[in-house]
Amino acid sequence: MENKYDAIVVGAGISGLLAALTLSKHGKRVLVLEKSRHVGGNCNSYTVDGFQVDTGPHALTHLAVGPLKRLMDNYFDHIPVFEDHGSYYVRTEHSFVKLPSNLMEFMAFDVLSKKDRLVMTPVITKVLTLSTFGIDLSKQSVYETLPHTLSKDAYDFVDTISYFLSGKSMKEMSVHRILTGSNFIRDSVTQEQFENLVGKNEDPQKTESILRSILPSNLHASLQARLNSSFTSSSPLKNVASPLTSISRLTTNRVDYPQGYPRKGLKSVLNAVLYSLPKTVVIKTECEVKRILVEDGRVVGVEADEMYYADMVIYTGFAKDLPSVIDDLPKSYIDDLDGIVRTKSLTIWLGLDKRLREFNYIGSEVWFKDNPYWAMPISNYDSSLAPEGKQLVGFGFVIDENKSEKSETKKAYETIYRAVPNTEEQVVMQHEQITIPEKAAVTIDGKFADIRTPIKNLYLAGTDTDTRSMGITRAAHSIVELLGVLNEDGNLHQ
Repeated sequence: MENKYDAIVVGAGISGLLAALTLSKHGKRVLVLEKSRHVGGNCNSYTVDGFQVDTGPHALTHLAVGPLKRLMDNYFDHIPVFEDHGSYYVRTEHSFVKLPSNLMEFMAFDVLSKKDRLVMTPVITKVLTLSTFGIDLSKQSVYETLPHTLSKDAYDFVDTISYFLSGKSMKEMSVHRILTGSNFIRDSVTQEQFENLVGKNEDPQKTESILRSILPSNLHASLQARLNSSFTSSSPLKNVASPLTSISRLTTNRVDYPQGYPRKGLKSVLNAVLYSLPKTVVIKTECEVKRILVEDGRVVGVEADEMYYADMVIYTGFAKDLPSVIDDLPKSYIDDLDGIVRTKSLTIWLGLDKRLREFNYIGSEVWFKDNPYWAMPISNYDSSLAPEGKQLVGFGFVIDENKSEKSETKKAYETIYRAVPNTEEQVVMQHEQITIPEKAAVTIDGKFADIRTPIKNLYLAGTDTDTRSMGITRAAHSIVELLGVLNEDGNLHQ
């Protein structure tokens, strides 16, 4: 049959493309159907007036022992070069200081009052200790955990961190999320764990690329050095199973994990995936799936511009929208999908006529007063992302879906120019993006979908099927889990 494939992937965002890549490297013929003109979803870059902007600011996490690392090592033919992300900073009207990564640094963090720091420190220690020894804190909100004697600045600061870790406020986000999101608790995936989950690929469809043979490392030297130091004799990774490790990290150690920004921008990650796809993968854009076809409780294909058939379908669109393309799903399942919570974000990219000393750093910054933002001067990683002598900075905001995008955008510009007054007169390019950065926000009551669905051999993948980490790293977690489920079901290996 001409339109018969081993697997059909619905959606060509990064989750869909990673699903297609991994399945094809296990010997399967894969069809990817994407309703828009472009592939990659939020994992992409494009040019605006000579500046190369990403689809939202991104820092890629867990590059030492994480899900993206596992997928790159096992399935990519070309691995992007990552620059060291650098540090996280907090900007106020009068200061610009490093975000604390342990209690010793927190006690000297004078962005918050000494009183606030003194009452918050035992709370932080307590919740980490409880979590480390197995107490479930996923239903306990950050807000209800905090002492109620804090100043407005302290509440605003915690609320800002909550928004950028989950997309929702401290009243909706769990304590567990703030611990995992801040790297006090690891979301590692070792090669041994990966092989136990997925099984060894005895005959990988893989070839060494010319580009990979030229590049000596996929990490910038400073990031490679940090990654190597992670595996010294004193490394927490050596003792990752010990509960006391997390507590000692909290007290004195750096808890940041190798993070990076891809040289040449986010599109280099997308291009690495596309470059690695075998010829057994067919991608069709502007091809919307109208219906997922089911016979006797088993998926048999999809209806798009024409009928396509497969023994397995991976749906990577919004899980919440699945009922619109398939009949006869159980009501309880539809209700669960309906409980998925989403967040809208606004990114404002500013191209500046010159490099400003206010953005003379490598890393990210947070502004937490009134209307918080997370910002990255990405041309500091790679000067080719901006015209010569100019600078490119991205500012990310969580926006109120009950207010107009126009008013939220106006407020965002006002916030930027209040936070960094010297910026406005240097702007030579401005560009706005409204996106849903992840398909599900990690909240106390919000639902996440399972990889398996009630329909046999219809699977879900993407950032609404896994709560760990954020962005591309979370998408990679989802794909690793998908591969494990397919292996269990006998659908991965030929």
